[in-house]
Amino acid sequence: MPINIPKLLPAREVLEQENIFIMDNERAGSQDIRPLNILILNLMPEKETAETQLLRLLGNTPLQVNVKFLKTNSYESTHTSKQHLEQFYTTFPQIKNQKFDGMIITGAPVELLEFDQVKYWSELTKIMDWTKQNVTSTLHICWGAQAALYYHYGISKFELQRKCSGIYPHRIFEQNDILLRGFDDHFYAPHSRYTDVSIEAIKNNTNLKLLAASDEAGALLIASHDRKHVMITGHLEYESDSLAQEYERDLNKGMEIHMPENYFPNNDPTQPPINRWRSHGHLFFSNWLNYYVYQETPYSWG
Repeated sequence: MPINIPKLLPAREVLEQENIFIMDNERAGSQDIRPLNILILNLMPEKETAETQLLRLLGNTPLQVNVKFLKTNSYESTHTSKQHLEQFYTTFPQIKNQKFDGMIITGAPVELLEFDQVKYWSELTKIMDWTKQNVTSTLHICWGAQAALYYHYGISKFELQRKCSGIYPHRIFEQNDILLRGFDDHFYAPHSRYTDVSIEAIKNNTNLKLLAASDEAGALLIASHDRKHVMITGHLEYESDSLAQEYERDLNKGMEIHMPENYFPNNDPTQPPINRWRSHGHLFFSNWLNYYVYQETPYSWG
């Protein structure tokens, strides 16, 4: 999928080196097709890293995609330059009268807080409410998934005894769901979180279906029956060394943290991790864009 992103976005150089198909406004305008318009609410502290990870996976099907990045008004990021945010991000009041085919709400390092203690929770709930009428399908990642399960479906999170960090095997519960088309019966996915949600609560909610879960890491993929909301508690967008960087960061902070499970070869942090989830990451985002967004969205929003 050719993704239309600004020429000066730092992620562009990385994606070009990886031969990800990207284009600029001039070339995009010359194609007589209806592109998909995707909005990304990036709540991650290291926004440039998240941009690259998500754009890499959005560039994997034969449709054209326009991507717009959204930031919160009620909280200003301290890990990303003000210049970067002003140049490449917009705010909710600026786009609230627009329609989007798809939206991604990322995770955020606030999961140990109660939802109403998060500084931008009120703003986020307004955005999530707005998606019901203005977005065809919204993909919620990690804490974003927990926020959606709580706000839309009343399912609370709970704190784990220790951080869930590592690469875990998962099995599929809805073999014929088109979001999982092409998935192996068992597949691996990264997790990195201190909280979890109840599988039983998900199964008991008539609006939701549990698509995939792990015996060790819990629920991974949940979707609403109307395909409006997809929740993924893990990180199929992570790069090979993402968990290693988090582990080293926490160690440098002096935190008591265990090594990511099933990650470093021979549990040796000096050895580079082997990526066992890359293909399913590409497949998942491709399926979401095709079946939950493109096949469901109107050609022209009324």
